[in-house]
Parts: sequence; C-alpha cells; structure tokens
Amino acid sequence: MNKVKPYIALLKSRLSMTVAFSGTFGFLLAPVEHKAIDIILISLGGFFLTGAANIVNQLKEIEYDKLMKRTAKRPLPTQTLTPKNAQIYGLIIAALALGLLSYFTWKAAAIGLLSYILYGYVYTPLKRVGPISVFVGAFPGAFPPMIGWVAATQHFGWEPGILFAIQFFWQFPHFWAIAWVADADYKKAGFRMLPNDGKKDLKTAFTIMIYTVFLIPLGFLPYMMHMTGITSAIITIVAGSLFLGQTFYLMMKPTDKAARWMMFGSFIYLLIVQIAFLFDKA
Repeated sequence: MNKVKPYIALLKSRLSMTVAFSGTFGFLLAPVEHKAIDIILISLGGFFLTGAANIVNQLKEIEYDKLMKRTAKRPLPTQTLTPKNAQIYGLIIAALALGLLSYFTWKAAAIGLLSYILYGYVYTPLKRVGPISVFVGAFPGAFPPMIGWVAATQHFGWEPGILFAIQFFWQFPHFWAIAWVADADYKKAGFRMLPNDGKKDLKTAFTIMIYTVFLIPLGFLPYMMHMTGITSAIITIVAGSLFLGQTFYLMMKPTDKAARWMMFGSFIYLLIVQIAFLFDKA
C-alpha cells in the first residue's frame, strides 16, 4: 500500500475529482439519455485526464515545489518517486483518459488533448512569467463541462460554449483568490500569478471584481438558450451577486482573510450553479 500512495498523491485526487465533476455535470446537463456506465466512464475520463495533467505539472516544477511549504512533501520533491516512473505513469494515465473520451467521440478526446497540453506544457511554465498564466490556465480549467456536453451530444454548439464561458470567467476570481492567499509561498518559487503589479491591494481586488461581474449575465444564458428553467437562472444570478459581493468586501478590506473567504466562496458558487442547472434542466 505504501508503494501505491505516492502514485495516488501524484493525481491530486481532490482537485481531479472536482474537475471530473464539472465534466460529468456537462455530460448530465445535455438533453440525451444517460446510461449509468457512460456516466461512470465520462467521470473516470475527466479524473484521469486531470490527474495526467497534474503529473506533467509536478514533473516540470520539482525544484520549485521543494521551495514551497504547500508542495515540499509531494512525491517528486521528496524523491519518493523518480521522475522517470512518474512520467511513465502519467503517460499511461493520459492514454487511458483519452481512450475513455474517444469512446464517446473523437471531438471530446481532441478537446481533452488540447486541455492536457495547455495545462501541462503552456500554463505551467508561464506561472513564472506573469499573470498571463492565469488567462492560459483558464482554458483547460473551463473545458471540462464542454467536454462532457460534447461527449453526450457528439457535437459542438452554443450550449457547450456557454458552459465553457461561465467556467472560464469563474477561473479568474478563483485562481487569483488562491494566488492571493498563497502569495508568500508562490514568491519563494518565483511564481507570478496576481494581476497588474502583483500586489495584494485595491487595484488587484478591483481587477478580480471586473471578471466576476461577467458571471451574472452569463448565468442567465442557459435559460435564454432553453437549456435550463427560470428557477436555476434566478439561483445563479443570486449566487453570482453574492460572489460579486465578496469581491467588494475584498476591495474594502484587501486582506488574506477576505481572499480566503473568496476562495471558499468560488467553490460554493460553482457547486450551487452546477447543481441548480442539473435539477432545473429543460
């Protein structure tokens, strides 16, 4: 069991399960018949794809992870696993994930491959360049519900585009709240994630607020496109307004405590929205 634990840790299971849920959400929201086995397979595909991307991320950041308290005890910095073993494991997991997505349609697999490449090979090195990394990282972070919808329906369209847009703009307050809280640790590794000049101040809080505003009108679009009912639209607008309120609080009190509440609020917002959409789907 001790030999298995490091491989499980490489997957970042909690993060991978969260992302996999977003993919399964998109799959279930699609107006088609859903078989139990398909729900399991799309969930596993999303989980393994995210885990594989996480492994690439950790392979490229071994030396940086050693410098940060939050990552120093990971399998690669502690040499519990060798980079070669992690690389082989990651490639197997990636192939398995893409195979599962291909079972539904090559389109879902193609988006999955693009997500894997962007996260592991573009977003990861850009973290030391500047906040452009957050923009790039927002794409693979927003693909899961689109992948789920495309896997279910076999085609693209406005609907998966709307799901992508909601999660895309959500990425910015979510990422930046995390970057705010972990700023001291990130600086040890040279990661530059916060917008503008990278300071934890009113200017940064204002930038976060601007991106959060978009979530309110975007949350109404699924109803306009007859994907969901009016009840979920109201819930989404209320949730978006409350989430936006947290950015105003951060502007008034630009502190780590306010940013931490916003970080938790970002998870709660997305969960409420996705559950509301599923229970009120047209």
